[in-house]
Amino acid sequence: MQPPPPRPPTLRVMQASTAGERETLEAFLDFYRDVLVHKVRGVSDQDSARRMLPSLTTLAGLVKHLTVVERNWFGRLTDDPDTLPTGQEDTSWVLADTDTIDSLLAAYDQACAASRKAAAGYALDDIVATPVSRPDLPQVSLRWIYIHMIEETARHTGHADIVRELTDGATGVLG
Repeated sequence: MQPPPPRPPTLRVMQASTAGERETLEAFLDFYRDVLVHKVRGVSDQDSARRMLPSLTTLAGLVKHLTVVERNWFGRLTDDPDTLPTGQEDTSWVLADTDTIDSLLAAYDQACAASRKAAAGYALDDIVATPVSRPDLPQVSLRWIYIHMIEETARHTGHADIVRELTDGATGVLG
C-alpha cells in the first residue's frame, strides 16, 4: 500500500457551507480527523502513552482506537477480513511496546485514506452488505457510517482535548 499524502501543515477550517450532503459529511469527518491529529502532534511517546485517567484512555490509545474504528466501519465496504470486527474483546485501546505516536499517526492516516477510497465507490443511500464473517452485524447505509464516524471521531477528539490539557496544559483546537 502506498503511503497517504502528507497531512497539510494547518488545520482545515470548518465553515458554514451550502455544499451538498455528501461533501458536508466528508468535510465534518475530515475536520475532526485533523483536530485529533493536531491534538496529539508534538507530544512525546511517553506522554502520549501516559494514563491520566482510571480508564485506558491515553492520547496514543485514542489514535489507535480510532484507527481500528475507521478500518472496521469503512472496511465493511470492501468486506476485507483484515479490517472487520472480530466479535472478540476490544483491544484497540491497548498499546504495544512498539507503538509510537508517529507510527500510530501513520497508521491512522493510512486508515483514513483507505476509508476515503472505499467510500468513493458508494452513494450515501447504498446499503452496505453485512460482512460474511460477521452475520450478526446489522445492515447500514454509507450515510449511517459517515454520521456514526463523525460522532465517534468528534467524541474521542473531545477526550483527546481533555487528556492533552491534563498532560501538558495545551488547550484549544490546535493545542
